[in-house]
Order: sequence, then C-alpha cells, then structure tokens
Amino acid sequence: MAKVEAYETKSGKRWRVRYRTPDRRQTDKRGFRTKRDAEQWLSENEVSKLRGEYVAPSLGKATISDLGALWLERQQGVMKPSAFHSVESAWRVHVLPRWGSTSIADISYSGVQAWVTELAGRRKGTLVATAYSVLARILDDAVRDRRLAANPARGVKLPARARRKNIYLTAEQLHDLAVESGRYGSLVLLLGTAGLRWGEAAALRVGDIDFLKRRVTLHENAVTVGGDVHLGSLKSGKSRAVALPAFVVEELSKTCRGKAHGDLIWPARDGCHLGPPSSHDSWLSGAVDRCQKAATAARAEEGDEPTTPVFPRVTAHALRHTAASLAISAGANVKVVQRMLGHASAAMTLDVYADLFDDDLTGVADKLDVTVGKMWAERSSASG
Repeated sequence: MAKVEAYETKSGKRWRVRYRTPDRRQTDKRGFRTKRDAEQWLSENEVSKLRGEYVAPSLGKATISDLGALWLERQQGVMKPSAFHSVESAWRVHVLPRWGSTSIADISYSGVQAWVTELAGRRKGTLVATAYSVLARILDDAVRDRRLAANPARGVKLPARARRKNIYLTAEQLHDLAVESGRYGSLVLLLGTAGLRWGEAAALRVGDIDFLKRRVTLHENAVTVGGDVHLGSLKSGKSRAVALPAFVVEELSKTCRGKAHGDLIWPARDGCHLGPPSSHDSWLSGAVDRCQKAATAARAEEGDEPTTPVFPRVTAHALRHTAASLAISAGANVKVVQRMLGHASAAMTLDVYADLFDDDLTGVADKLDVTVGKMWAERSSASG
C-alpha cells in the first residue's frame, strides 16, 4: 500500500512517498517540501501505473551526453552524409555544451524555450531549428524507451526562418553565363534548364544521357561534405528522368565526345567527382565577373551608369531556380516543375516558387475577362 511519510533532514522536514512499482518492487520517492506535493505526486504516479505509462524515476537520471552520443550513432546509418554533418555539428557545438551534463528528468519546457530564445539572438533561424531538433529527438527516443513520461521540449516556439530571395537569370543571361564558363558551358546550361542539384550533375556519366530521346536519368548524388565526396542515392531516394531541350543535348554531346560510356561527364582534375564551385575564386565566380563587366559596359554605352551590378551574382544552386523560372514562363504547371526538380510534393514547389506563380493569378484573371467577362458584358447589354 502506498503511503506518504515525513522525515528530517539538515534543511528541515521533508516528505517521501513509499510505493510499489508495476513489477511489485518496494521503492520510494524523496525530497518533497510539503505533504501536499507528495500526495499529488503519488496520485499522478498511481494513475500512470493504471494507464501503463509508469516511468521509473531512476531512468530519468541519464544525461543528455549519455543518450545523445548513442542517438547520434543511430542517425549516421540512416541519414544522408550532408544532413548528418549538419546534425553532428549542431550537437557538438550547441547541444552538448549546454545540455550534456543535464539529467533528462531535470529538463523543463521553460528551460528549453529560454535556450532557444538565447540561441536565436545570435544564430540564424535554420541553425536554431537544427539544434533544437537534435535535443527534441533525443528526448523523443527517451520517451519511447520509457525513460520519460513526456518530452518537455515539444511545443517550444522557434524563431521564424529568414528565407533568401530566389535569384533568377533570364534566358539571355543564362546563355551569356554558359559562354563565359568555357568547358563548363554545357554544365551551366544543364543546371539552368533541367534544374539538377549540383550533386546530381556532378555524378552524371556519359551513359546517363539518352541523346536520341533527349533524356537524362538521375540515379546518383555526389555530395561534398567537409571536403570529402560522398556518393549515394538521390535526395528523394528515387531515380528520376528529366527531359532536355535539343540545344542542351547538342552541347552535352560536344562535351561527351571522345569519352567512354562510364566516364564522368565533368570530372575534377584528379579524375574524381567535381566539387561545387565556391562563391569566390572559382570557374563560376569568374564567369559571373565577366558577365557583370560586359553587362555594365553595355549599359554604359547606352548612357546609363548603374550603381549595382546589372548581372546577378548567382551560385550553382541559383541556376536550379533559373530552371524553375524558365519552365514556368514556358507554361509548365506546378506538377511538371515538381517532377523536374525532384521535390517531394507540389506543395513544396509552390512554397519555394510562390513568387513565380503569382503571374499565373494575373493570367487566370485575364482569361476570365476574355471568357466570362465577355459573356457578362453581352448579357448585361442585352438586358439593359
């Protein structure tokens, strides 16, 4: 039979609860300052046993450091290298220093919220979300392992993530950039019209291109993490085929000329997979520099002295945005763009490129003017 008893300590009277665990072992919970607190804990504990939700208090003594290291090991086998690198960094730099020595039973909702708020004051929203996710998922596993009754981190409010504005090139600007990129011109055209991720393009081999059907089959991803290239499946886990414009296929055929079926289309100087061009001092940044100078000179000849570059400073990933922009302007609907880019859902495509589909709303209104509006005008004049 459970009961509440008083006992003396150097700090004064304290209360403890003597009770039996679900396996009938006698134990107690000490340290309550008032009898009322002890009785309340006893009531909640008895209910949790009846519901099958009982958690032994001793299990809550495990620290985040103990559980986090094991959790990280489990993630390494199921996460993509780039995603794991981000998670491991957040754990090592932000979660472990703050929570490593803390027992999971001593973590509170307010404590986690205070940590998130403090971190948001000096770090970007994306990093804050990653660090919070690591802590919350460690505690999720603790709940599943019956070390905690509930996750105190869930429900914490996160800062809004600042979304970068997408940069788009026009068709003419894409052409100019490809010309200035020299031996990588076909790569620029492929990225800017088919919307491949960098790792997908870097992993392409000659045999992945069907020159007659104008298709490229994507089935590998060469991701650079910490200077090392990791070859694996696509981000979605599924292969996909993308249709190519005839002029892109023609440029690709020139690049592939003389290469074997299994050769990389754009190998690095050492013959391995090509890493992404850096923002500075790379073939892509050099090509952008030349395009900016040429565009500025052309504007100057027209008598215009621009204060900002008239050619956007684009990255390899921004060319993926250009591909989406050109496809939508050519009349592609959201499902086509989703399949081309390899997004998980059409909702994701709409979320990323909502600004591009704004023009569709105007187009729909204009078409309604031509159809419904014309009929409305005719019937209104007839009834008048």
